[in-house]
Amino acid sequence: MLVSRHVTKVRDQMATLVELIELSHKAKEKAYSPYSNFRVGCALITKDGKIFTGCNVENVSFGLSICAERTTLVKAVSEGYQQFDKMVIASDLKNQVISPCGACRQFMVEFGDYDVYLTKPDKTYEKMSSYELLPKTVIPTHFLNEEKINV
Repeated sequence: MLVSRHVTKVRDQMATLVELIELSHKAKEKAYSPYSNFRVGCALITKDGKIFTGCNVENVSFGLSICAERTTLVKAVSEGYQQFDKMVIASDLKNQVISPCGACRQFMVEFGDYDVYLTKPDKTYEKMSSYELLPKTVIPTHFLNEEKINV
């Protein structure tokens, strides 16, 4: 029955989202943030259904720190995955959702347009796409397919 399959698929997608939200908050607990005390966790699901998690890892040389979003993406890519369905980001911000830094936004769009859920500790969220997070983004296909002038 088509309607039944659709309802089941929607229910499964919601269950996956709830699971990803939980996993992102759990990943936040592993953050190494002795300098800022700002913990961030991330959960990512591939188009194939494989889930990866990550957290921020700070360094006394701040430029060497890595955000949770990039940690998670690097883990997925290093395992052979490059197509993503959803990313969920968690922090300890009580009154507003977490939002990725500019470097993470550019890193995220390198792998296409997918849903990104920005959460608060109470598990409420705002949904955006990776492309919405970085308007007028630099996408690899822009350079590969764009006509260039001859110099």
